[in-house]
Amino acid sequence: MRLQKYIAQCGVASRRHAEELIRMGKVRVNGRTVTEMGVLVSPKDKVEINGKIIRQEKRMVYIMLNKPSGYVTTVSDPEGRKTVLDLIKGVEERIYPVGRLDYDTTGLLLLTNDGDFAHACTHPGKEITKTYMAEVSGMPSNDTLHALRSGVILDGVRTAPAQVDVVEIKDKSTILKIVIHEGKNRQVKRMCEAVGHPVLKLKRTAVGKLGLSGLKLGQWRYLTPKEVKLIKGGRND
Repeated sequence: MRLQKYIAQCGVASRRHAEELIRMGKVRVNGRTVTEMGVLVSPKDKVEINGKIIRQEKRMVYIMLNKPSGYVTTVSDPEGRKTVLDLIKGVEERIYPVGRLDYDTTGLLLLTNDGDFAHACTHPGKEITKTYMAEVSGMPSNDTLHALRSGVILDGVRTAPAQVDVVEIKDKSTILKIVIHEGKNRQVKRMCEAVGHPVLKLKRTAVGKLGLSGLKLGQWRYLTPKEVKLIKGGRND
């Protein structure tokens, strides 16, 4: 199989991150550093990342976490901050977060050691929706809501159309339900900031048809086989 897929199946990183590791020259196959895509390997090959031999996981793990604020969505943090893995106890397999939620963003986060599952969650072509509750400053006008729904310019590119509904109007803020299927960095926050209504609080409530289903902040559970199939099957908005 392709090297990046093999790395993903070893539970080290998603396929996309595996490609980054290869480009950065951190991957060796049978003692040779590999920086090009498309190299084929088998379980008999010796594959190393940063000098450490990796092997395919025997058991695929799929976890849903209700992420609290104050945790970084990484496997480790050079600044010594708490990571989402600190919340997952009793799991021997090497898992990693699928996508990312900001330090102060709460809600549904998936973790796995299955690169194909992570790829299905994050690849734009799969169109897996992500649903957020965003409390924004002020009250967006109808024109502003239309702009969010139609797409706003981020980094010179217009975002894909989004579903945006007003949930609650407060004295100085508004709660919006925002559904997107792209995965641009900090996309919801940047979209709202671009139209003049910065996000005050942000919570992800669903990925595709998967909701938090009563999980309290900081709690996690394994996905059911049916839930895994919902993600791997592609678009399920």
